[in-house]
Amino acid sequence: MKIQERTMGPVVVLDMEGRLVAGESQGQLKDKINSLMLQGRVQILLNLAEVSYIDSTGLGQLVSSYSTVTRYKGQIKLLSLTKKVQDLMAICRLSTVFETFESEAEAISSFIVVSAV
Repeated sequence: MKIQERTMGPVVVLDMEGRLVAGESQGQLKDKINSLMLQGRVQILLNLAEVSYIDSTGLGQLVSSYSTVTRYKGQIKLLSLTKKVQDLMAICRLSTVFETFESEAEAISSFIVVSAV
């Protein structure tokens, strides 16, 4: 799993590539999210366009990331899910938890401005 970070205004976009599965990628997303939270960067968009497969461990990483970010009063949203990942999210009923977008511009504009306290 490769994760590239870029900033679009107050939003951190994490471009993810590969498979979000148990094994070599395990903990990588969690570590990245924790690092962002410590920096006070709490508006996160996960770009899953290049994620080919997610297993149960990967789903757990997404849910854990969601919990961590919301605990810090932030927001985490998903961008460009493949059909396979969309179906998986629907089956697991995670599509009711995560806001998902096809357009990056629409996703970025959907974030509520959070002021640092």
